[in-house]
Amino acid sequence: MDSIRQAVERARAAESTLRNDASGLADLAGMTRQDPFDQVTEVLLDQAHLESTRIVAHGISNQDGRCYDMLRTQVLQELDQNDWRFLAVTSPTAGCGKTVTACNLAMSIARLPGRSAFLVDLDLRKPMVAKYLGLQKGGGVLSVLENPATLSAAMLQVEINQSRFLVLPGSEFCAASSEWMASQTMEALLKTIKSDFRTRVVIFDLPPLLLGDDVISILPRMDAALLVTSVGNTSISDIKECQRHLRRTPVVRVVVNKATETAGSYYGYY
Repeated sequence: MDSIRQAVERARAAESTLRNDASGLADLAGMTRQDPFDQVTEVLLDQAHLESTRIVAHGISNQDGRCYDMLRTQVLQELDQNDWRFLAVTSPTAGCGKTVTACNLAMSIARLPGRSAFLVDLDLRKPMVAKYLGLQKGGGVLSVLENPATLSAAMLQVEINQSRFLVLPGSEFCAASSEWMASQTMEALLKTIKSDFRTRVVIFDLPPLLLGDDVISILPRMDAALLVTSVGNTSISDIKECQRHLRRTPVVRVVVNKATETAGSYYGYY
């Protein structure tokens, strides 16, 4: 009986040690485990505001959004084929329309039955997702990095025309953006997102690639990249320089904005 009692006590002690170790690892990662949806705020988006900021992929009746539906299909085929879920959206320089593309792509994916998206604003120096979607400032990704237990409180579930997707917006300018990008806290946040939202395509709106080291710091943690260029803003040398930085990251597509050519009128839309 004494040997049985001692065995039971050793098993209980081992279980307690494992619990303490797990708790310690969670603390080191900076993440408090919780229901990822327990504090998520729901927001109904305003269609007029979206269209004023060129966010047009909110319904099949908006013909301007068809180009984003085509992009959505091509991107999802690449992601599904390779079992990728983290998509970085960046551009060579400012003014190419990367945030517009990221917002429209998330919205287009959300319209597909059985699909879901999570849009994360990681342009810490100039967060614009909230402005384009018409969301109020407050909290945002910086609050999560500074206090990782607030992830669900900082997220929003946005809805328009019965399509819903999650958004982790930015809130304010961050001078220490490159330090945050390379931090263990950022790595812990990304691990939490990958674990808690494993059925979603996660779209990260990143800063322009050639304007600092933010994107270079976080690219190894991304599965693939979408490069957004623009006629009049992007030079051939810009693209070559981006290719050099992206040589280890699969590029699913290169988007060219502000092109003057239009599609044919097969469906009579033009």
